[in-house]
Amino acid sequence: MRVKALVIRILRQIIRDKRTLGLLIFAPILILTMLHLVFNGDDYVPKVGLVEIPEALEEQLDLDDAGITKYPDVESATEDIEKQLIDGYISFKNSSPSIVLEGSDPNVNGATIKWLQKAFKPVQPEGPNDLEMEFVHGSEDMNQFDYFGPVLLGFFIFFFVFLIAGVSFLRERTTGTLERLLSSPLRKWEIVVGYILGFGLFTMIQATIIASYAIYVLGMLMEGAFIYVLLITLALSFTALTLGTLLSAFANNELQMIQFIPIVIVPQVFFSGLFNLETISDWLNWIGPLTPLYYAADALRNVMVRGYGWGDIYINILVLLGFSVLFMFLNIVALRKYRKI
Repeated sequence: MRVKALVIRILRQIIRDKRTLGLLIFAPILILTMLHLVFNGDDYVPKVGLVEIPEALEEQLDLDDAGITKYPDVESATEDIEKQLIDGYISFKNSSPSIVLEGSDPNVNGATIKWLQKAFKPVQPEGPNDLEMEFVHGSEDMNQFDYFGPVLLGFFIFFFVFLIAGVSFLRERTTGTLERLLSSPLRKWEIVVGYILGFGLFTMIQATIIASYAIYVLGMLMEGAFIYVLLITLALSFTALTLGTLLSAFANNELQMIQFIPIVIVPQVFFSGLFNLETISDWLNWIGPLTPLYYAADALRNVMVRGYGWGDIYINILVLLGFSVLFMFLNIVALRKYRKI
């Protein structure tokens, strides 16, 4: 009977906690649905440029199943490769064909090379294996870790900063420290800025250590300047910090804080660059630009894989800082309900 009473008490406790009940049912359904949409999406369609290819040869090539763009010269095609508008192009030098690939994504490289083999099969049964092939970024030796590494680096920094900041700020509330500060002459924005700067110093150190370890110890591909990686990870840490403190205002204990992870953190993984957004349904991939990890992963990949500089990443950093300012403002608004307690 005592065991029965204990079981009934636990069941009642779970049923009364609507947030836990919703998490147990809604979160797995959400994640499984996203996995279904990602892995059952359309096949990737390579985007290939044709530069000054003789008409007679072009008519013999099998150009189906690819996005074809024609260019008058190599310079125009190279410019579009840098903008990631095409995955590669075919040109002819002294009647000899050559292939140039963007090169930063091994999966895209594989899909493009496979298509090229199919395209050249009518005129060259062995495919383009013996053709001259160049890579604008990366190389044929580039592996999956080199490409996914920047995304994973951004994700782990974002995840741990979010979790530590949220739980720490929640503890300040549950121990009564926040209430005492709210009853003092301090203004709400001063409290928020103070906490953000205080936690921010530790997140800066954490981000620096993690980035340095990944690049200089694990040997993660690094084509650009390390200072830009630090700027991106610091901006991302600041965003995770402000988001974590914001959501902690809606949690009553550590368990409820952790419950935000499958709702707020996990979905961002699908739109951060681990999966090609072009293969996801159009009605779903618009979510990516609404998530901080989308911009951080793009900036990290531009620096670490493509070797880009400040001119190519500053917009991403500004967007991350914009997220941080928004979350700080919402933090100040959220503190109003505690002022009344």
